[in-house]
Amino acid sequence: MATIVDVAKRARVSTATVSAVLNDTAYVSPALKSRVTDAVQELNYQPNLVARSLARQRTQTWGMVALNIANPFWPAVVRGVEDAARSHKYELLLANSDDDPEKEAQYLRLFLAKRVDAILLTKSRGRMPDDITEQLKAQGVPLVQLMRFGTGLKSDVVTVDEEGGAFEAVAHLIRLGYTRIGMVNGPNVSTSRRRFVGYKQALDSAGIPYDPDLVVSGDFRVEAGYDTGITLLKRKPDAVFVANYMSAVGFMSALRQYQLRCPEDIGLVTCDDHPWLDAFSPRLTTVNLPKYEIGQAAAELVVGQLEPPDGEKKRRGYRTITLKTSLKIRESCGYPLRAGRPGLPRAQAPGRGPRT
Repeated sequence: MATIVDVAKRARVSTATVSAVLNDTAYVSPALKSRVTDAVQELNYQPNLVARSLARQRTQTWGMVALNIANPFWPAVVRGVEDAARSHKYELLLANSDDDPEKEAQYLRLFLAKRVDAILLTKSRGRMPDDITEQLKAQGVPLVQLMRFGTGLKSDVVTVDEEGGAFEAVAHLIRLGYTRIGMVNGPNVSTSRRRFVGYKQALDSAGIPYDPDLVVSGDFRVEAGYDTGITLLKRKPDAVFVANYMSAVGFMSALRQYQLRCPEDIGLVTCDDHPWLDAFSPRLTTVNLPKYEIGQAAAELVVGQLEPPDGEKKRRGYRTITLKTSLKIRESCGYPLRAGRPGLPRAQAPGRGPRT
C-alpha cells in the first residue's frame, strides 16, 4: 500500500504539503495541489485513518443507538442525523438496542472503546450502568438523547411536544362527540408518561371523567398492540388514542378479531405519520412526529458541542429542543361521519394557543 511518503515523492513535494492538501489545513498553490491529487490517484493512496485520528484526537465518527430499527419511525430519524453529520464531515455508526438495556450497554461500551467523538442515544428502560456514565464523563464524550429522557442521565435532549400532540388527538375525538375514549399506551418511559398527561388533560378540560379502566399499557410493538387492544375492547370504548404507530397496527388486528369496523363502530387516532398511510383502509388519523427534523436537530446539538462557533468557549449546561407535532385528519377518527354535529363537548388546552 502506498504511504504519504510515496505520494510526496511522486508529487515532488514534502509530506507536510501532502497532509495540508488531504486535510485542507493550510493554503497550497493550485499547481502543487494538482500534483498532490494526481499522485494520490495514480498510487491509489488511502489515508491511515487510525494515524489521522491519533494526530487529531478525533475519529470523525459518531455512535448512535436507536431503539428499534424495524419501526418505520427510526430510519427517518437516523437519516436526519446521518445527513447532518456528513455535511460536517462526520460518519455515523448505527446500533439497534431493541429497547434492551443489556444490548444497549454493550453497544455503548463498544462506541466508547472505539473513541467515537459523540453519542446519540434513545435510552432503553432503566438507569445507565455506572461504568458507562463514568466513562462518558472521563472521556468528555458529548451525549445527546432523542425522544426519551433517560433516568439519571444529564445531556442535551431533542424531543417533541408529546403532551400537546396527545392533547390535540384526544381533543379532536372529543369534538367529534366521542365520550368514552380509551388509550393504548407504551412502557413506563418518558414518552408514554407525557402522552398520557396530554390524554388526561384533554379529558379534564372537556369535563369528561377519567376512567383508569380505559387505559392499557404494553410496549411499542405490533404484538403488544394486539394484546392490549383485545383487553381494551372488552371494556367497550367508543374511540381510542393509540400512542404508537406499531401498536396501532396490532390494535387494528384486534378490531378485526372482534369484527368491529373503524370508524363506524370505533374511532381511532394514533401517533406518527407515514406516506403510505393513504393506502390504508380506513386511512389513519395521526399525530405526525417530525422524524427527520428530530435527527437533524440532534446532530446540530452534537456539532455545537464539538465545534463551538469561533470566539465561543464550549458551552455549559444542557439544552432541550422541543419540536412541534401536527394532527393529520383522515377517515379512522370518523370525521366524515361525525363532523358538524351540534352541541359537542370541546376541549381547551390549558395555556396553549392554536396548533398547526
